[in-house]
Amino acid sequence: MGLRAEDVFRPGAFPEYTYISRKSAISDLPYEFRLMQAIKVSGFLTSLVGPSKMGKTILCEKVIGFEHIVEISGADFDEDTDFWKLVSAKAGLAYEGQFASEKQIPSTSDKYTKKETFSLTKDKIIEYYKENDLVLVIDDFHYAPEGKRMQIAQQLKDAIRRGFKAIVVSLPHRADEAIRQNADLSGRLSLINMEPWEVDDLKEIAKLGFGKLNISIEDSIAAQIAVESLSSPQLMQYICLNICTMLEMSGKEKRQVCQEILETAYHYTTANFEYGDVVSLMQKGPSTRGKSRNTFRTVNGEEHDIYELIVKSIAENPPIMKLKFEDVKERIYRLLADDSKKPSPQMLRESLAKLKELLYGREDIFKVLDWKEGSLYILDPLFLFYLRWGGAHQ
Repeated sequence: MGLRAEDVFRPGAFPEYTYISRKSAISDLPYEFRLMQAIKVSGFLTSLVGPSKMGKTILCEKVIGFEHIVEISGADFDEDTDFWKLVSAKAGLAYEGQFASEKQIPSTSDKYTKKETFSLTKDKIIEYYKENDLVLVIDDFHYAPEGKRMQIAQQLKDAIRRGFKAIVVSLPHRADEAIRQNADLSGRLSLINMEPWEVDDLKEIAKLGFGKLNISIEDSIAAQIAVESLSSPQLMQYICLNICTMLEMSGKEKRQVCQEILETAYHYTTANFEYGDVVSLMQKGPSTRGKSRNTFRTVNGEEHDIYELIVKSIAENPPIMKLKFEDVKERIYRLLADDSKKPSPQMLRESLAKLKELLYGREDIFKVLDWKEGSLYILDPLFLFYLRWGGAHQ
């Protein structure tokens, strides 16, 4: 049986047929080599940093292999989580429990069963990881509570000195300070910064995958999909898979990706993205305690307040994951009618800061942007894609 689209394009799993190797722009070395090099250095902790949905976990799976990875998420921790208890459980080890042993009564032939308790020590857990060539991968490290991140860094500092291998995966601009700025880890850290994917690299996913399925695609169309994928190989895989589904359902004999189906494929791709509540909260903005906000008239005659304008400006062309303040301001001004009043730069800065505060007071799915040092960072490419092509866009 031939390959199926779901075998080739795999947005949520290791892409066996469409894996693309990339080189670091700084060192001109493949990321696979850099990661392999890092985990081979005994006594060093590896810090892998890169934007969301950029293939950091996939890189670990490629280099280390599924059978040697023990994966933990920062979201698995709360303030009271026992680090080594979790590390042992994820490796399939019982951290503590009871066992029954048969004992003989001295000077008799009688026997009895005695229940005894056990608890693994940190040293035994470390030894088990070493004997089985296991590597601990802490994904989404930024999701762990701030105080817990410092505790984890301290535990890892001691463990790596004993040959324990670990990789900490986190986002830029976020919470890797506990690792990078830890004085005790100075000189014992292998830092790997994964840069966003270039359009040419993302295009290769489409060209390679569609080629394996005997579906033709022009270079210019592959480039358009790559731009909309916002530097995310996961999103590129998702869009390509949905294009394949649409082609299957069309029943046409000629299997070719044409321009006409792209926008529909983008809309369909957002169907399972759960960002509706995030967009609604952003558009509503912080509570006004009964006061009405100033509104501004757009070029199409609609009235919007500052928070609705910020959301609209983020979704504008071209799709960009990092906007300087001037970019945000210019995008908003372009949305407004010539004779409309304009929000002042001070008002816009204050609104961006309040918007970040509002989002960070909610669950992790709401933490989709960061306003920091005069730039607006979109942290989740799937969110920006939803903003452009999902329910809010239509």
